[in-house]
Amino acid sequence: MTGRRRPFSGAAMMPSCGRRLLLAAALAVAAGMLAPFARAEDVLHLYNWNNYISDDTLRRFEQRCGCRVRQDYYSDNEEMLAKLEAGAVGYDLLVPTGNAVESLIRRRALRPLDKARLPHLGNVKPEFANPWFDPGNRYSVPYASTVTLIGYNVEKLRSLGLPTDSWALIFEPRHLEKIRGKVTVLNSQRELMAAAMRYLGHSVQERDPTKWEEAERLILRAKPYWATFSNSTYIKDLAIGNIWVAHGYSNDMFRAREDAKAAGRPFGIGFTTPKEGAVLAVDSFVLHKSGGRPDLAHKFIDFMLEGENAADVSNLIGAGNTNAAAMPHIRPEIAAEPAIFPPPATLRQLEMLRDFDPKLRRTLSRMWTEIKVR
Repeated sequence: MTGRRRPFSGAAMMPSCGRRLLLAAALAVAAGMLAPFARAEDVLHLYNWNNYISDDTLRRFEQRCGCRVRQDYYSDNEEMLAKLEAGAVGYDLLVPTGNAVESLIRRRALRPLDKARLPHLGNVKPEFANPWFDPGNRYSVPYASTVTLIGYNVEKLRSLGLPTDSWALIFEPRHLEKIRGKVTVLNSQRELMAAAMRYLGHSVQERDPTKWEEAERLILRAKPYWATFSNSTYIKDLAIGNIWVAHGYSNDMFRAREDAKAAGRPFGIGFTTPKEGAVLAVDSFVLHKSGGRPDLAHKFIDFMLEGENAADVSNLIGAGNTNAAAMPHIRPEIAAEPAIFPPPATLRQLEMLRDFDPKLRRTLSRMWTEIKVR
């Protein structure tokens, strides 16, 4: 009988136990070759504010989880929401402020939390649990708080005899004439217009468009005296003396003060909450629906809920803290700083931004365009 010769196969000639050993060895080699690729994909994608989590904190988490954290940054809630609305995907965690959390929930853009994966959730201070923007904390875990206020060059402002406890410093021409070109304000529609509203005696949650038009006129009157609109560069500019007054976030002013000290500048940086009132922001961790690693996102949130890790946002970043277990680990001089941890009298003067209906949002957007182009 003739026919095609069967090719030689060493595996076919081996006993079955030998074949199993060969197969196991081959699988082990393949696993070893693929391991670097598996590790390369073990990444948490975080979309965060500028300068809001320290490198030291991230390194500790990466060592614990055996993963990597990759961050993209935004400098304003509206910027973050617009990017997501335009189709940005792949972010596991976001760190929005309350009004932006409210908006994201309304858009059904968030994953509900799996609280069984958050054993340290009870460390949240009672006053920050069950917030108005997310009743029951179904979607959000509070991370940190900030106040939007005034930072300033202590020596320059003292020599000029200018007030540092009022929004008049950035809105009134009689003061601005002395510091023309040395003032920056936030490049944020909601924040800048909120400061104007508080100076005028109105709530930042006001729904009457005529009150917002009054704020627009106040801003346009002051604008010629300002150097620029800035969400991040004011930290460096204040610390090196390029500007003397900045409208910005309390944690950024803390950073500017520490940088000026470290550089041995011949001036100090102060920051105060204006007497007319200001914006209080509570920023929270939320899981975006497009993220592929909700497991890592939960691990990160729970890591940040541990007291020593939660303390970093105050000790290293200069933000207020929403975590009760963090308080014993916070440096006393920071815990005593009223612009970071406002006392009860100041808290009564603070308001949180709320999301508005579409009609008022369009009205404010039009006003903001007019402010920027005029």
